[in-house]
Amino acid sequence: MNPQANLIFIISLLLGTTITISSNHWIMAWTGLEINTLAILPLISKSHHPRAIEAATKYFLTQSAASALVLFSSMTNAWHTGQWDITQLTHPTSSLILTSAVAMKLGLVPFHFWFPEVLQGSPLTTGLLLSTIMKLPPIALLYMTSHSLNPTLLTTLAILSTALGGWMGLNQTQIRKVLAFSSISHLGWMTIIIVYNPKLTLLNFYLYAMMTATIFLTLNTIKVLNLSTLMTAWTKIPSLNAMLLLTLLSLAGLPPLTGFLPKWLIIQELTKQDMAPAATLISLLSLLSLFFYLRLAYCTTITLPPHTTNHMKQWRTNKSTSIMIAILTTMSVMLLPISPIILTIV
Repeated sequence: MNPQANLIFIISLLLGTTITISSNHWIMAWTGLEINTLAILPLISKSHHPRAIEAATKYFLTQSAASALVLFSSMTNAWHTGQWDITQLTHPTSSLILTSAVAMKLGLVPFHFWFPEVLQGSPLTTGLLLSTIMKLPPIALLYMTSHSLNPTLLTTLAILSTALGGWMGLNQTQIRKVLAFSSISHLGWMTIIIVYNPKLTLLNFYLYAMMTATIFLTLNTIKVLNLSTLMTAWTKIPSLNAMLLLTLLSLAGLPPLTGFLPKWLIIQELTKQDMAPAATLISLLSLLSLFFYLRLAYCTTITLPPHTTNHMKQWRTNKSTSIMIAILTTMSVMLLPISPIILTIV
């Protein structure tokens, strides 16, 4: 793709996200979401492969439907209350429609079918944008309307997302699909706590985005797309594969690593809200995700294939990307000891 065109699309993405998260009026939030959708479509379909075109079409149709629902929800609320302010979403029907629209935007169960397919048809760098920055505007809308949403509905969606995200990721061999189901599972954790402590949702999202960015950039560096090539990729940059192992375990939420922090805080908050059964259930369902993270980790570093590989070690890698991966990996693995400072900031 032309670098100038690429730059315009990236700037449009940042612009759309900024407009949505900083707006008070529903029409401006909707405009930001539309700019985002239109800017990401050329980035999905830039390879001109039939699968990429199919992914872009699926993405366009689902996001258009979700944007129409956002507009419908805000108009219904304005009709009944006379308010166009995002924080004044008080009508129950509008809240219900908005929850469905945001679930569709994010890829929550039962509106999740588009997300693995779109991620599978996109390049790794576009997949990174889809999994991180494209999730921020819908989460910002949930954050601003969290006081008027239905807790039972959100808890149901969250538990279903964690269950299906873990369950459907078990038999995947394509790494982008595994990461898509991982994203659905993490969104379940973010959704369950949004009504009770919205700041925890944002903290979870930031840490998830950081760990996912590390994994996507690492995979892009070693040029790996499925499990069979991941098994032989350790000969390219062995140290990077060791870091990938730690980041995967952090994304799984294992205790000494950064990924344990949001899970720990969410379980603690759910227990305070007398939701111990929900906390127990979502913790048990995250074990499904742990299985496929361990499978990826096993393929990354522990498996030594029986045949020799002809890969040359890459001593010269892209310097700016390497520095970014180093910083992100360090943060993805070592932030748990400074969690009190993180909590005071958040």
